[in-house]
Formats: sequence, C-alpha cells, structure tokens
Amino acid sequence: MNFRHYLVLIVALALANVTAAQADEVSMASGSVHFSTPASWVGIMQVDGDPEVRVFQVPDPSPSASDTLARVSVSVKQVANLQDFNDYVSGAVGKAKSLKDYQPGNSAPSDPNSFVYTARESGTLYTYVERYWFRNGHAIQLRCARPSASQAGLSWATSFDKGCLGIAATLNS
Repeated sequence: MNFRHYLVLIVALALANVTAAQADEVSMASGSVHFSTPASWVGIMQVDGDPEVRVFQVPDPSPSASDTLARVSVSVKQVANLQDFNDYVSGAVGKAKSLKDYQPGNSAPSDPNSFVYTARESGTLYTYVERYWFRNGHAIQLRCARPSASQAGLSWATSFDKGCLGIAATLNS
C-alpha cells in the first residue's frame, strides 16, 4: 500500500469513527512499550500484530484542517538484532525520501536516529519528525506529521511539537 492510500485510509477511518476513543495511556508490545498522549489527541487507527501501530489525530482547530491530517504514529516491530534495527531505519528513511518534494530539514535533533524533513501530501507541505529506538528486540518508530503551515498558527504548531517531544522523552527513557 503506498503512502497516499495509507493517508486516505487514515482519513476515512477518522471520519467514519466519530466516536473515536480519546488517547491517554498507551501500552504496546505486550507492555514493554508505553507512553502517554495529550487527552485531546484522538486514536484513529490501531493495528495489532507485527508491526503493531497506533495512530493519533492531533486536532487542528483551523479551517485549513479540513484538507489536512495532523497525526502522530508509533510503530513497534520485532527485530532480532541491531543490524535488523538499522535495516528497519534505513527502509523507513528510504520511503521518506521517496515522498513528493522530499527535503531534509535545516536542523535535526541531536539523536543520530532522528530525522526531520518536509514533503508534500495531496498538495500540502508537511513537516515530519521521525525518531527510532532499539529496545528489547523491538524497533520503535515515532513519526510526527503536521502541515508546515496551518491557519491555527504558531501556538498550535508549538503545542503539536511539544506533544511529540513528550512522547519521544517517554520512549527514550
């Protein structure tokens, strides 16, 4: 499934599930991965198995939100060793680089397994922050994607980024 189909599926699930569960405490990989999300984030997708995936919509209060989907996802995949983890990260980075109008970010987080970039989704420029961890035989990916420009303004973008950093801090500990 290509990225555009994935995005359409997420949007369809979000629209179809008007009563989606509010996110809060999340446990994955039989409890070995856990984190908290802001209560305003809405869980819009859950895939159990390998990989295990949770996707959260971060509500954007602006009119531009009707054409975009700000979201945070956490994926957990079983890997046998550090080489498999590195292959997982390389594959994900390769997929990112194939996105339309991909551009690496001007500043990257200090962690060597973190990546910042922009790319287009359905004509809209998005900012992505991806972070990866290898823990207890699992590759963990945190992917935060928000429109690079939202009518909600800088305070909303700052709040989105703060929520993303909060999950990263939890996953890093």
